[in-house]
Amino acid sequence: MIIGTGVDVCAVARLEAALGRHPGLADRLFTRAEQTLADGSPRGFNSLAGRFAAKEALAKALATPETLAWTDAEVTTGPSGAPVFVLRGGVAAHAEAAGVRGIHLSISHDGGLAVAFVVCEG
Repeated sequence: MIIGTGVDVCAVARLEAALGRHPGLADRLFTRAEQTLADGSPRGFNSLAGRFAAKEALAKALATPETLAWTDAEVTTGPSGAPVFVLRGGVAAHAEAAGVRGIHLSISHDGGLAVAFVVCEG
């Protein structure tokens, strides 16, 4: 059973500009693991924009955009290489209360845009 779906698009340049204008914004939106690659180097803006779009899409799928704590929904890489969510705190509690048993996530970027699609399954 589908609990909810969500889609979001993020302009890469707009996110890059916002992160440049607002010191500390990256730490409010992304976990340390989301901000860095496995070797410790900074993650690129395409990837960050995809992760931001994924979090927005998840908020829409859960019908709770105003209550999403950005770092409570971490986008990581699963064993197959596909993006997956790790939920914590209030986001995890809300998903559990809504009956979510699985979350499907797809992220893509091209032409200066990142798009994410989320399906929450019960």
